[in-house]
Amino acid sequence: MLQEQYSYFYDEYHFLIHLVALDLKFKKTTQMKKSQHCIDACLACVISCEMSITDCIASGNRECILLCRDCADICALCARFDARKSRFSHDIHLLCATICEECAIECTKHAAHHESCAQCAENCKLCAAECREMADETL
Repeated sequence: MLQEQYSYFYDEYHFLIHLVALDLKFKKTTQMKKSQHCIDACLACVISCEMSITDCIASGNRECILLCRDCADICALCARFDARKSRFSHDIHLLCATICEECAIECTKHAAHHESCAQCAENCKLCAAECREMADETL
């Protein structure tokens, strides 16, 4: 009888360890997926910013060019920091979100004139949201 009681606790203990391990694996997998979503959003933003820059050079829209250049650069850096799981990711995510929001506002102003600016504004909004979410999780 005593051996059966210990067997139960032993099995229960291993069951709990297994549950904790599964929970940690789920959290790690979820975090990896979120990180990949952020990387994808950043890289999409880089591409759309570069396309917007090209169109805005032709129309002489200096403010948009300057913001898109900053946005493309910080998004590329943010994607690299995410890929290597840098300990500075939190600060980079916050800065990336801020710049993306500013770029989205600027590109929205003339989205009717350039399809690339409309796409850039949309991608900047998505990237800003992903970066804010990642920043909240890396605290």
